[in-house]
Amino acid sequence: MSGPRHDPDLIRPYVRTGGRNRPRPDVRLETVVIATSGPTDTLGPDTRRVMRLFAGGRGGLAVADIAAALELPPSTVRILVSELMDSGLLASPAPAEGRPGLDLLQEVLRGLRELV
Repeated sequence: MSGPRHDPDLIRPYVRTGGRNRPRPDVRLETVVIATSGPTDTLGPDTRRVMRLFAGGRGGLAVADIAAALELPPSTVRILVSELMDSGLLASPAPAEGRPGLDLLQEVLRGLRELV
């Protein structure tokens, strides 16, 4: 070997996350996040990579999509996204108001089954 390897895959996840080992409970793989405005000059290299995915006014991305785009373990990306949400640079859109209740959805399902 001619010298030390600088393979990014050799970096341990706890180094990438700054020692954090748990994401926020509301950050799951299917969680969609959007970028908000704020300074990104103090971010680490991996969190900057996450934020670059939102450059150019790109819409929301699921945590799983971020992990795939960055080729990082999903568990690590969940922690990075949590950190960015805590700093206010990423947000998860609020669920829409007026969503149908479970009773209405079950009634629709019953009606659809009768049609088949």
